[in-house]
Amino acid sequence: MPLQAGIVGLPNVGKSTLFNAITSAKAEAANYPFCTIDPNVGVVEVPDRRLKVLQKLVNPQRVVPTTFEFVDIAGLVRGASKGEGLGNQFLAHIREVDAIIQVVRCFEDEDITHVSGKIDPLDDIATINLELIFADMASMEKRIERTAKAARGDKKMEPELELCKRVLATLESGKFALKTEATEDELKLVATWQLLTAKPMLFCCNVKEDEIRDGENLPLVKKVKEHAAKEGAEVVVISAKVESEIALLDEEEKAMFLDELGLKESGLDRLIHAAYHLLGLATYLTAGEKEVRAWTFHRGWKAPRCAAVIHTDFEKLFIRAEVVAFDDVEAAGSMAAAKDQGKLRIEGKEYVMQDGDVCNFRIGGS
Repeated sequence: MPLQAGIVGLPNVGKSTLFNAITSAKAEAANYPFCTIDPNVGVVEVPDRRLKVLQKLVNPQRVVPTTFEFVDIAGLVRGASKGEGLGNQFLAHIREVDAIIQVVRCFEDEDITHVSGKIDPLDDIATINLELIFADMASMEKRIERTAKAARGDKKMEPELELCKRVLATLESGKFALKTEATEDELKLVATWQLLTAKPMLFCCNVKEDEIRDGENLPLVKKVKEHAAKEGAEVVVISAKVESEIALLDEEEKAMFLDELGLKESGLDRLIHAAYHLLGLATYLTAGEKEVRAWTFHRGWKAPRCAAVIHTDFEKLFIRAEVVAFDDVEAAGSMAAAKDQGKLRIEGKEYVMQDGDVCNFRIGGS
């Protein structure tokens, strides 16, 4: 299943404008014939210049980038955790995502009212965070009840019950579940509970179109950055309005438009890259006459597990990986030239895959 980031935000912060831009820039459906996408999911291609380079060098029949899904989480208002607005729908969708992107309004506009009557991104963040915490508190109270019953008949459940109580105490203190003092193994267990506040988070500052050039230095953006630094979270500055315009342009027009704004890449591209970094993701590549393709894996994965991304059977049938670093392929001008220069490496089961590895896996008797 593709990785997903849920987009949350209060009314009139630009969340819908941003999501509409994402759906306008959606991935080419022809490459994903078996995907059934819900209306609130936008599938986008992960931008990667290496694919274009390999396409020129290999001249394959097709190029398939890796994809990322953004989920529009509806109904987040004050009281959502208690069912206000579309609260229950919001909870159902957000529990399934891998990461949360909070869109916060960092612009003044008299024509667009704010639900709180004032522009204060930190207050918006506090409101959203509180709803997430309240929802998780209710979830943990139910889990404690179930685990306590189980522990009465099985003493082995007592450590888990104690962990449940620790997580609830953390939430009651106004902190996220991921801030709970726990061992690595305990945190892995907490991660399986689908708690909203145990998911990695990214802040997306939405600024006005004419402020995007110097968006990083805006006073409201700086406030969010200071808050994010304390939380160990990342911040991406975008203009949802600009993104909605960019989404309608072809590649050449997009490049010219970004150049006029003084930007190297679109906000959506920066958001995708930031989400990838947030989730600890990387990409390896395969290159042949039929297909040049990007594959997503988690940093730290070894070669057999990465091979399983292509097909689950490849992990147990793995023999070896033939690997050339992308930079070596680009410098040599072709895969054959890179091999002639001694850049091809034969890696075994303990090899930790690196971002940008160009691979050919030997499986079974192949």
